[in-house]
Amino acid sequence: MRNLQIEQTPIHALKPHDRNARTHSRRQIRQLANAMERFGFCNPVIIDDDQKILAGHARVKAAELLGHTSVPTVRLSHLSDAEKRAYILADNRLAEKAGWDRSLLVLELQGLIDIGFDVELTGFEIPEVDLLLDEALEAGGLLPAAEDELPASRNGPPISRPGDFWVLDVHHLFCGDARAPDSYDRLLLGKKADLLFTDPPYNVRIDGHVSGLGRVRHAEFAMASGEMTGTQYVCFLTDSLGLAVKTSRDGALHYVFVDWRHSYELMSAGREIYDHQLNLCVWNKDNGGMGSFYRSKHELVMVFKVGNAPHVNIERR
Repeated sequence: MRNLQIEQTPIHALKPHDRNARTHSRRQIRQLANAMERFGFCNPVIIDDDQKILAGHARVKAAELLGHTSVPTVRLSHLSDAEKRAYILADNRLAEKAGWDRSLLVLELQGLIDIGFDVELTGFEIPEVDLLLDEALEAGGLLPAAEDELPASRNGPPISRPGDFWVLDVHHLFCGDARAPDSYDRLLLGKKADLLFTDPPYNVRIDGHVSGLGRVRHAEFAMASGEMTGTQYVCFLTDSLGLAVKTSRDGALHYVFVDWRHSYELMSAGREIYDHQLNLCVWNKDNGGMGSFYRSKHELVMVFKVGNAPHVNIERR
């Protein structure tokens, strides 16, 4: 027992034990795969000298789902056939007898939610978490953090500061710089985006071009608000959208809005960072903009694709 060693064993060489009474749903295997993708393969598979799996059938299936070709294993050579059969049952059954300190469990779940961590990677599903948190709130054992409480009223318009991270049920909202890799790290928490729907500044001056003569006046953008040359604007788009490409999965779609004045710059940036331009969409808006020649009642949306994997068609419902 003192000489137990972890070794990498090809998955094709492993044999499921024919006396394993434990069953695993597809959903559980998918959850295990998600956790394995985030945390790594932290718990080795237990096998015997014949490469039969004694513990870890589900972990092997999850690894296969992720495309792994081998898994870490520990070989038990000291067990008799009867002990192996008993160990398979004990490994599963004894774990079921553990309980939960519900107050500590709730604090841990709430703590993970507060920092924006995907709490479902723990194996707890959102309805379960909601129920636990609701029970704790009703019992007075959990109070909302002071920084999460919004004031009843305030003077002036609402303001979100750079670095603010908002957790809105299952949605996350981060206020940051789209040219900074840390912004994507904090928002996506290691995941890859399936779709991007973005409306970057058009490098068009707001005052006189966008606000018009209405009583609602919009402030200028922090940058790309008419001050950039064409070359500078291409670099601006390449930097920001390039980071979005790096944090999107293979086959992800990017819908990028653009003003007609700068469609050339967006297409130039797109050729540098995207694998495909799939289409050009036109948003038919309710009202026309300012102008004495043509009053544009439309906005352009370039549709790009990341990588070469099949993309998911977006259908109107």
